[in-house]
Amino acid sequence: MWHSLSLRARLILLVAVALVLGMSANIARLVLDAAPRVQAEDQSVVRLAVEFVHTLVADLDRAPNPDGELAQIVRDMAELRHVRVARVGPTGDMTSAPALLADDVAQAPGVPSWFVALVRPEQTTVTVPVEVDGRSLGALAITPLPTDEMAEIWDGIVVQIEVGIAITVGFLLLTIWVVNRALAPVELLKAAMTDLEAGRYGTRVAIGGSPEIATICVKLNELAAVLGATVEGNRHLAERVVSLQDVERREIARDLHDEFGPHLFALRAQASALQQAIAGAQPDPDGLKRQADALLGKINDVQLINRRVLERLRPVGLAEFGLEGALAALLAFWRETRPDTVVETSIAPALGALGDTVELTVYRIIQEALTNVFRHAGASRVDVIVAPASGEAPGDHAVTVSVRDNGEGLPADYRQGFGLTGMRERVQALGGTMTVTSSSQGSLISATLPCPRLTVDAE
Repeated sequence: MWHSLSLRARLILLVAVALVLGMSANIARLVLDAAPRVQAEDQSVVRLAVEFVHTLVADLDRAPNPDGELAQIVRDMAELRHVRVARVGPTGDMTSAPALLADDVAQAPGVPSWFVALVRPEQTTVTVPVEVDGRSLGALAITPLPTDEMAEIWDGIVVQIEVGIAITVGFLLLTIWVVNRALAPVELLKAAMTDLEAGRYGTRVAIGGSPEIATICVKLNELAAVLGATVEGNRHLAERVVSLQDVERREIARDLHDEFGPHLFALRAQASALQQAIAGAQPDPDGLKRQADALLGKINDVQLINRRVLERLRPVGLAEFGLEGALAALLAFWRETRPDTVVETSIAPALGALGDTVELTVYRIIQEALTNVFRHAGASRVDVIVAPASGEAPGDHAVTVSVRDNGEGLPADYRQGFGLTGMRERVQALGGTMTVTSSSQGSLISATLPCPRLTVDAE
């Protein structure tokens, strides 16, 4: 049940329980102290009454009518609140005897019987003998009467209960008001989170409340801003990806139209000419051979064009031989094409399978970087490194790709072309990062790609 309560209900309930326990403890203390207080009061009253009676009795020797004076003393002391005095003796006057006083003790108006039974002390009667000129006038029996004291204590307890209830109710209302004001920003936070969940990333929450809640408000606003920027960036990235796809399709369509079309037309024309030459009355073997050689040359041209288009769509050998084999073929091509440039490679053998998308991206980054180096850098050395990312937290895997050259570096007004821009956006789409740095000593293209499937084998 406790876990099902809200934070507001828990705080209010805790305060209410604390107040009730405090008030109950105070009332229990008063009840437990009542009996000792009544007993102490009875003892004090009896001592005072005995001393007072001794003083009055001592003056009876000089009284002309001692018996009458004694009766008057008993009547006067009947007005005392906490004690009863009765005359007992040979005269048999039992009008105020202790037995009757016991009944008076049991009568405590407004006091519950259980409280009387709990705090009433054991009744004791002190007898003071009275003698005048050697003649006994009986005795005065002094009995404490705790009725008034018990009533006063009970009234005090009732007042404590009433005041305690009033204070408890007031403090509880104050607590509810304070808790409601303190938790009011939480409701705003809840509404803001609901808006964020619904995709309304422009939502902001007013900063207020305690310092802790104010900090949460600030962080939530920052989170909303980051989410909004991320979503907007993803939208632009998606648009860019679609745009790049359209550009690639247009280029492929242009290649098919501009290169395949003429070559196929030429193949058709040469095949028709060869067919006519064969159908002639006297075929010329040398002419047939020339036309066949021309036909084979055009077929080779078509194959080269087809290979170039396929290479743009999917690197040849990547699926068959893996990333390492495909990169080896790419680097071998550049070494043959540019023998004056030293190409050094370092590909970690423990990479294993990175996944089709990551492997293709790694290949494209190196392909585009080498193309730029050999076209523009004028470098004599290029270093290509592919390795697991260093410093990754346990459970996180990534691969780094870097291509460094010792060429002239990029000009100050250099603007990234279509190739590098496409690579950067491809890397960002995979959740990675890519940087291009340049100086007079050369350029460096570096990228880090997250790779959940990467497993580094122990050496």
